[in-house]
Amino acid sequence: MRLFDSHCHLDAPEFDADRQEVLERARRSGVAWQVVPAVDFAGWPKLRELCVPGSGLFPAYGLHPMYLEHHQEAHLAALPGWIERENPVAVGECGLDFFVEGLDPDRQRHYCRRQLQIASEFDLPVVLHARRALQEVIAMLRDIGGLRGVVHSFSGSEEQARLLFGLGFSIGIGGPVTYDRAQRLRRIVATMPSEFLLLETDAPDQPDSAHRGERNEPSRLPEVLRVIAELRGESEQGLAEAATANAQRLFKLV
Repeated sequence: MRLFDSHCHLDAPEFDADRQEVLERARRSGVAWQVVPAVDFAGWPKLRELCVPGSGLFPAYGLHPMYLEHHQEAHLAALPGWIERENPVAVGECGLDFFVEGLDPDRQRHYCRRQLQIASEFDLPVVLHARRALQEVIAMLRDIGGLRGVVHSFSGSEEQARLLFGLGFSIGIGGPVTYDRAQRLRRIVATMPSEFLLLETDAPDQPDSAHRGERNEPSRLPEVLRVIAELRGESEQGLAEAATANAQRLFKLV
């Protein structure tokens, strides 16, 4: 099987000591492609150096809401130029986070909306973070219109999932689905239309239940696949092919 990790922060400092070994383990486990989303402006050059042609790593440039204190208007202004020069597969990671205390909601909205507008201008998909903010993110997507992308680490309701599918958005599913307590997420994943499903690890975060508390790695994606296939009553091979095709289509890698 050839798997596509649609969301992995391989540029994170947690991987600085053994990044090449992490990549080799991922490839041995069948993970052939990874989208690596940025979190702040300072990380864009490192991301560019990592995602070289032929590596199977594809960058997305953006400004993550949890790193709000690092963002400046100049960074938003610089984003179109980076997109023109670097040809990323997406804009992101961007979005809203109303869970973490101290993140100004209005500043978050400003940065999120402008990044969505930039994605629209460049006809790029968006990689979205939405924590306790999904309904507002959906409203913003509707208001701007004409967007496509993925809400990664989806944790919303069945109705919110349907609204996203109606807008043409995919949902990214990773380690949380492997936990028995994630009953709502498991119900959604078991019955959702397969064309909107993307696999992800969000490494180094959100490990599967067998690696609770450890640094996550893209090589763990097969465990996410196994659990989802079991929930859906499908073969791992068939699900892997479908999810990989979804990612390749969304990020225009076919």
